[in-house]
Amino acid sequence: MSLLENIRGPRDLKTLDAEDLTELSEEIRHFLIHAVARTGGHLGPNLGVVELCIALHRSFDSPADRILWDTGHQSYVHKLLTGRQDFSKLRGKGGLSGYPSREESEHDVIENSHASTVLGWADGLAKANQVLGRWNRHVVAVIGDGALTGGMAWEALNNIAAAKDRPLIIVVNDNARSYAPTIGGLAHHLAGLRTTDGYERALSWGKDIVQRLPLLGTPLYESLHGAKKGFKEAFAPQGMFEDLGLKYVGPIDGHDIGAVEEALRRAKRFHGPVLVHCRTEKGRGYRPALEDEADRFHTVGVMNPLTCEPLVPAGGRSWTSVFGDEMLRIGAERPDVVAITAAMLHPVGLTKFAAAYPDRVWDVGIAEQHAATSAAGLATGGLHPVFAVYATFLNRAFDQVLMDVALHKCGVTFVLDRAGITGTDGASHNGMWDMSILQVVPGLRIAAPRDADQLRAQLREAVDVHDAPTVVRFPKETVGPSLPALARVGGMDVLSAPETTHPDVLLVAVGAMAHVALEAADLLAARGTACTVVDPRWVKPVDEALPALAARHRVVAVVEDNSRTGGVGSAIAQTLRDAGVDLPVRTFGIPEQFLPHAKRGEVLADLGLTPAEIAGRISAALVRRAAAPVTEERDA
Repeated sequence: MSLLENIRGPRDLKTLDAEDLTELSEEIRHFLIHAVARTGGHLGPNLGVVELCIALHRSFDSPADRILWDTGHQSYVHKLLTGRQDFSKLRGKGGLSGYPSREESEHDVIENSHASTVLGWADGLAKANQVLGRWNRHVVAVIGDGALTGGMAWEALNNIAAAKDRPLIIVVNDNARSYAPTIGGLAHHLAGLRTTDGYERALSWGKDIVQRLPLLGTPLYESLHGAKKGFKEAFAPQGMFEDLGLKYVGPIDGHDIGAVEEALRRAKRFHGPVLVHCRTEKGRGYRPALEDEADRFHTVGVMNPLTCEPLVPAGGRSWTSVFGDEMLRIGAERPDVVAITAAMLHPVGLTKFAAAYPDRVWDVGIAEQHAATSAAGLATGGLHPVFAVYATFLNRAFDQVLMDVALHKCGVTFVLDRAGITGTDGASHNGMWDMSILQVVPGLRIAAPRDADQLRAQLREAVDVHDAPTVVRFPKETVGPSLPALARVGGMDVLSAPETTHPDVLLVAVGAMAHVALEAADLLAARGTACTVVDPRWVKPVDEALPALAARHRVVAVVEDNSRTGGVGSAIAQTLRDAGVDLPVRTFGIPEQFLPHAKRGEVLADLGLTPAEIAGRISAALVRRAAAPVTEERDA
């Protein structure tokens, strides 16, 4: 039996000697490479924290001591060391989450989350320990150098440093990367720290030499010790952290378990806020990952671990690639169009644009709020910025979209990748709130393209708007076949229309759900129910022609991959009421709940967002409508 198989919890680590720990580290890397290759997942980040995670669990007593992981995609090793070694369905339905999960283990404190939040959590937990007198408990927050580019991290640091007697240990997992290499002033600062790892050793050597000098040794050392901060500013720029009031330890080789444990022991003895700076290597121990300059195998699909060739054939072009290619074309035509990304240049499809126009793209780090306000400044300065971001991450910048962009009528285009159900990354990464949240923003317009042709067309329409923010959203999946329009009513495309002049159902298909809506319409037609299918294209504001079109039908149904609460269906129902069109509206969308991780198709099926389920519920609504038209409810 291997060493890893004998690890049932963190306590089992504390009986191992140095040779065992080296062997265990190798076993964990071997396990991760082969297990993640079978399922897909975050590989590079976890290969980089093997020794760091072992040292943490040997130095602290989880779950009494709280070990917190920022974002959490690097928590696979933590799962293995806390008794979760069945990775056969990692990120799949019924399997382990790809992030920490309270349902899985008492050792997991924070659910899968967005970046830069861990220090706020740690501050609150440390305060709770202080109020409740739990002085023997430790709070340890592990945060990457990429996540330290987020403003929330620095807001928390400001509070953490203010309490000199409140124990809290911050472990900076510094691999010089988030997805791609970390950028910005903090990155340069940490780079400076990485180059001064001999400073503490030199200082210790100097202390010994000086104190041995006859007569003058002790007074001279005391004088030099008073100038310690000056030396540190000159030779090791950790002064930034110490100026905040944080004791700084490091930099430490994060792959040397003994060195990390010693640093953590020093931090525990301080009984106040301490920052332990650990240098690690993303993709450690796996040559293909180390040779991947884009993101060090940050996320991989199902693949052969020896050749790294995908085992699941590509299903076609991704929405992201269609956007990236069209941005490149627009960039060639429009020198005023610029791009912004929040530490995700490659994942959001801006690689080609950046290569062609390096002076017209900015990676601002994990700082969505700053990105939105900076975009407002760019627009005010005469440019048209396109901020490409995952839909779930735009949630973080809502105030800036509302007060900085929309209030000032700035022509900024937000391109929301991974909109709707994303699936395997779980609750925090589904992009299911954007069309609800953004409904309340005055003047903002939202486009939901149904296919690649519409994405190209609507992106161009969006960047032509100079007096208001625009949004273009699309899902995480391959682009389906093009769906040609039969006609256009107002700004809406008619995708299917029955021959009768009195159809039963107006089916409003939002974005990529158009394929599902058309299949549902075919099923309804087979049952004798005449159905008109329209794609509104721009879902906010509701098209002025929709009420008159709806009035020719008995029921309106809206199919969207967004929360039903406040989404497109709600906006259409309100518009019909305002226009005096008294029709029931059926909304098929996502219920107001956090969704478990599974493949996108599985989640949609569990929610009833399939053609058969939609057709069946519409048929049932028509029956109820015929039986009790006056008391018919308006939402389902």
